[in-house]
Amino acid sequence: MQGRTWSTWALTVFAPILIIIGVLGFVLPADKSLTSGAPAYNVFHIVFGVIGLACLASRRAEAIQGFLVVFGIIDLYQALASRLDLFPKASFRWTEVDDVLHVVVGALLVAIGRWGGGKQSNPAPTK
Repeated sequence: MQGRTWSTWALTVFAPILIIIGVLGFVLPADKSLTSGAPAYNVFHIVFGVIGLACLASRRAEAIQGFLVVFGIIDLYQALASRLDLFPKASFRWTEVDDVLHVVVGALLVAIGRWGGGKQSNPAPTK
């Protein structure tokens, strides 16, 4: 990953994970999943995973970092919305595991999007 920013690396990993989570939500039985399998929630993950891939394809740092920050804020909002019975709780039907993931992942994405624009350093070769 030489020469890539932390933001680019994070979105390269995160966008496909969003798509996989969305697809698995449709495939796994609800009683076998720790997270919500609500159809609207699954579509949300797939759509945002595709948007994340489009940001990567643009190769624009602003798009990549912006996606991470905005999605991180959305994640944090979802945790809050779950606790305060705000939109879209009825459609997304979050679980407690979703809430924990939204706080942890959301904070991480905001941090990486905000401060992860620098190039990764290359460690000195070992002999």
